[in-house]
Amino acid sequence: MDLNKVMLIGRLTKDPEVRTIPSGEMVATFSLATGRQWTDKATGQKKSQTEFHNIVAWRRLADIVSQYCKKGQQIYIEGHLQTRSWDDPSGQKKYRTEIVTDNLILLGSRQGGTSSNSATAAQDEHSMPVPEAQGEETISVEDIPF
Repeated sequence: MDLNKVMLIGRLTKDPEVRTIPSGEMVATFSLATGRQWTDKATGQKKSQTEFHNIVAWRRLADIVSQYCKKGQQIYIEGHLQTRSWDDPSGQKKYRTEIVTDNLILLGSRQGGTSSNSATAAQDEHSMPVPEAQGEETISVEDIPF
């Protein structure tokens, strides 16, 4: 049995880039930063490391990302790893590993604070309030693609 599953909690490093491909499908791409901290056993010094992940969302999930996700927003994503390859203009082979997300939960407000939405609320409740600049809008479970 094989398993290709990624689960991350992190913050968007910039606003998502959204476009529509020739087939008419919407795609959103963005970068997610995750960090970890530890204490070096040899020196006792605190250390930290930040990783940056390339994320891709398709169709209705891309639409949700474009409306509600902004730089600094904390989100939870689930998806799978995918590596694309192409030839650059000089003919050299290039590779890019991305996480194609199929589940996303908003964890914090656009300003980086926490919202009242718990991670399970998006899956267990009939509607989920989503923070907006001009008040709150309710999204029904049927509108969310996960």
